[in-house]
Amino acid sequence: MTRIAISIHHPAHVHFFKNAIKSIEDSEEHETFVFVRDKEIITKLLEEYEIDYEKLSENFGSKRDLFINTVKYEYFLFKKLRRLKPDVVLSVGSGALTAYIAKLVGATCIAFNDSESAQFQNKIGHAMVDELYTPTQFEHDLGEKHVRYDGYHELAYLQPDRFSPDPARLREHGVDPKEEFYVLRFIAWGAHHDVGEAGLSPEAQRELVSTLEETGTVYITTEDELPAEFEEYRLPVPPHLIHDLLYYADLYVGDSQTMATEAAVLGTPSIRSNSFAGDDDMSNFVELEEEYGLLYSTPDEDEAIRKVRELLSDPDLAETWRQRQERLLEDKTDVTRVLVDAIAEGETA
Repeated sequence: MTRIAISIHHPAHVHFFKNAIKSIEDSEEHETFVFVRDKEIITKLLEEYEIDYEKLSENFGSKRDLFINTVKYEYFLFKKLRRLKPDVVLSVGSGALTAYIAKLVGATCIAFNDSESAQFQNKIGHAMVDELYTPTQFEHDLGEKHVRYDGYHELAYLQPDRFSPDPARLREHGVDPKEEFYVLRFIAWGAHHDVGEAGLSPEAQRELVSTLEETGTVYITTEDELPAEFEEYRLPVPPHLIHDLLYYADLYVGDSQTMATEAAVLGTPSIRSNSFAGDDDMSNFVELEEEYGLLYSTPDEDEAIRKVRELLSDPDLAETWRQRQERLLEDKTDVTRVLVDAIAEGETA
């Protein structure tokens, strides 16, 4: 039986791997071991999806604790994998330290990366991975170990064959999918790749809420403690239903990277504003905006608010975005199948 270890550092990684975990475990020829950092809602999601896991570190503290927490997690991961002796180790991102650990324990390391922004971490990790999978539009050529596929990480769990939105699940939590509502996402900017970057200011957040609540209901999801002034807008659904909420939303606005892409591939008009956006933006955001018109990105929060008002005034907005989504889905592949096939290739490496 093949032993597969999966290192998870972010809630989006849970979604990315969940269908592949089910697929490979159903084959009864594999055994999976999931190791996590208990960041945000990772463990809650794993429990909801009935995926066994082992927590190796607690939540991050301040930004100055990032390095210590990262080393602590990887140290405990090394101890676990040394005893486990896995055949394949999987991670999302550059997998810098994880790739070295895989080498030390004699495992094949496969990483999935869709971000060109963390250049230093990428350079370290890419040197040691055995296979590195990226979307087709990834701007760097990473040599013989680089495998490209035509898709986005988010399509591993939001492609129609993998995700069926259910309005009844939202109604159970007091959300009427037929009514006008909007989702806002504000992140904490505390991850290692976020150092020196920033998102929407408190003033912009207030103006967004004020603008949107004129025409519909506003729901806010945040990594930080929700400020008291926004308490009435607290997200009403549990974390595992966020994609149902995004699917039926009339508009998404926020400074999150992942949720902006999730909204876009679900066919929901999506506006993203943070300091990553601009001339040197990541290739997935550029393609979603310039090729498919599903996402609007800007580092200028005032411009983002102007775009919100522009979209709200468009009576054909929903239909336009659905047509654009259909075109995207016709072009893209089943990313979970890519992941499962990558594991099969790793077993023979």
